[in-house]
Amino acid sequence: MALNPTTTALGAWSGGRFMHFGEPLDDDRLVALLRPGGGIDTVITADVYGQGEADRIVGRALAGLDRDAYCLVGAVGHDFYEGERAGAKGFPRFTATRPPERWGAYLREAAERSLERCGVDAFDLLLLHNPDRDGYRDPRVWEGMAELRDAGLTRLLGVAPGPANGFTLDLIDCFERFGEVVDWAMVILSPMEPWPASFVLDAAVRQGVRTITRVADYGGLFWDDVRPGHEFRERDHRLFRPDGWIEDGCERLERMRPIGERHGLTPLQLAVQWNLAQPSVSCVVPTLIQEAGAGARPIEDKRAELAATPHEVVLTPEEVERLREIGDNTGCMALKGASVAHHGEPQPDAWPLDEELARVASRWEIDPARDLVKTA
Repeated sequence: MALNPTTTALGAWSGGRFMHFGEPLDDDRLVALLRPGGGIDTVITADVYGQGEADRIVGRALAGLDRDAYCLVGAVGHDFYEGERAGAKGFPRFTATRPPERWGAYLREAAERSLERCGVDAFDLLLLHNPDRDGYRDPRVWEGMAELRDAGLTRLLGVAPGPANGFTLDLIDCFERFGEVVDWAMVILSPMEPWPASFVLDAAVRQGVRTITRVADYGGLFWDDVRPGHEFRERDHRLFRPDGWIEDGCERLERMRPIGERHGLTPLQLAVQWNLAQPSVSCVVPTLIQEAGAGARPIEDKRAELAATPHEVVLTPEEVERLREIGDNTGCMALKGASVAHHGEPQPDAWPLDEELARVASRWEIDPARDLVKTA
């Protein structure tokens, strides 16, 4: 029987090869890390990682396993076939590289080629990866996605905003427009980053959309091996976080720790549990990081820790709310997607708030000028 995304998952961005977090693993070690089993039966890939190389690594990890023994989640949307990489900004979205009449053909080609690299016939879930404004609202995009499901290339469909945080109103709008097609969404969420994703979760419940949450580890802090003075490798993505984030996070973590200890949970397991206690959240995929240094904790131990997380929520509602209070990050950053703070021409990941999205905000009692802006 085919699996839906399970409570915990493995992401192909783990292991430092395709996204710069910690030490990069060699092929064999990364394959072993991503192989479903041992308490984690979902693996998530994206075709743009390594321009197909992550898919091939995942394919090796899946080799020889019974197809019904794991859930495979794919993601397409960055056109590295016809688009040119724009430095650190990556490859453009297909909605920018191809005319609308070719969007469906791109989606078909991208899905088929990703599946071929993974060595399987179909995804369990296929996500639209980091869409631009057209991706959230143009019916031609979602007609193309629906055609993939109808063709048997995936059982389920979803959307994965990013890479940065935000897209709150765009995502709610997408649920309302295409709720009959969108089964899942993937958002950034952790006890130290409840904002802004918390605004999206009730809308997901109303539309019957289930959510996968990423970055639950909060840059590795919940793995409990990142401390003040931690030395990151050159180009590590965490170097772009604001000054003082480790010191502030560690102080908050110490206030959270007793709640986890009451239930025999490690900090990472506490973060996963908190995420699973949120409306619509059904799957949590922290980033597994091999930190640098001779005495660093092996990444395989972190995988085992994640696998040992209780599947049923053990936290009380009061504990869930207390963790939210401790970790409250409201207004800590400028958000991507539609924003009252954006002026000028739309960008691939940021655009002005229009009247349609203002009405979405009103329906959900969200004040964009108060609730979705940087204040800290």
